[in-house]
Amino acid sequence: MTDETGAATPITADLVRGALELEPTERGLLLHRLPARARAQAGGDGQLLMAESHPAGVRLVFRTAATVVELETHRTMMGYVGVPARPDCFYDLLVDGDLVAQATQPSGDVIEVDMSSGAVDTRQGPAGTARFVGLPARDKVVELWLPWSETVRLVELRTDAPVEPMPATGRVWLHHGSSISQGSSADSPSTTWPALAAREAGVDLVNLGLAGSALLDPFTARAMRDIPADLVSVKVGINLVNLDLLRLRAFGPAVHGFLDTIREGAPTAPILVISPILCPMHEDTPGPTVTDPDTGERRGTPSTTPDFFEPPLTLRSVREILQEIVRARAVEDPALFYVDGLDLLGADDVAELPDGLHPSPAGYLLMAERFAASPVVAQWISRASSGQTNPVHGARKVSAHI
Repeated sequence: MTDETGAATPITADLVRGALELEPTERGLLLHRLPARARAQAGGDGQLLMAESHPAGVRLVFRTAATVVELETHRTMMGYVGVPARPDCFYDLLVDGDLVAQATQPSGDVIEVDMSSGAVDTRQGPAGTARFVGLPARDKVVELWLPWSETVRLVELRTDAPVEPMPATGRVWLHHGSSISQGSSADSPSTTWPALAAREAGVDLVNLGLAGSALLDPFTARAMRDIPADLVSVKVGINLVNLDLLRLRAFGPAVHGFLDTIREGAPTAPILVISPILCPMHEDTPGPTVTDPDTGERRGTPSTTPDFFEPPLTLRSVREILQEIVRARAVEDPALFYVDGLDLLGADDVAELPDGLHPSPAGYLLMAERFAASPVVAQWISRASSGQTNPVHGARKVSAHI
């Protein structure tokens, strides 16, 4: 801590948005986006447990006149032998809603996996500090968005002026999706498509984008059921196809069950079912996704399943099924809506899919703008602005709890 930075402010639940739990550890508060009960039911799935510990959409929010803000954290980065390391993810600092500064924090642990042997090498490192200076010397609202692609433990928040927690807006958007929703190729944590759309709408985001893990798991549905929210959206399909996890017979009932569970906790709130955006390799070719060891190119796996067996899913069939499920359920559930993912990023936007799967930063911006402008979302934003929303559990902030 430098002389110009004042005393530390305890990091408590009322400073944190978008996390469901803060777990005390010897190295700081570990952020979770799924509750302990859900994590316990995940069967030890390392991909899911890693994804939920990445604080996508999680931020510290407070009012202060500070000109210096320091956040000490201990991070854990995952890497793979022979694969270039990800660049350090930014911490984004917003002042009164505008992104004004970014910083990285490169210290911490590195876990490196050898995909050929399965060997795991863990190298421990120290905590580090993301530091912001020269902030406006006036009363302001500061949002400090945390990395979407690193496990982060919060150690200490330091400022050169007192910090006051900010009350929630009372309008919460709860979103679930895949790596495309968690962040994938975003420039920074506040520029994922859900973060951009939430800022456009002026709502508090709870992002349950789980890389590789949007799999209609019942424990995820129960976690969503229990989160207070005013708008709920579920973007599903790509992970089920690229893992070839479900076939046609199982997919529809799994969607129904997922929506039934969410509806138990959200009797009147709008629920949006969002189908997959464009992914050329899986539009008509099922999974699993395979990677060419020589070129690195990813592609689907043409089906050899005879017609009399259960056919595998493609993105085209997923969209058709989701649209029909919403159409049928909406007869008795007028607050259920379908959003075609191709309207968010479609055939005319293929240039914004540099790896054929994940949107570019410009693609994220397109998705955010188109989502916020879609009729059902635009109407909800208008109603929310006038105080006419139908909250799930009343106008309550989703906060972390220690």
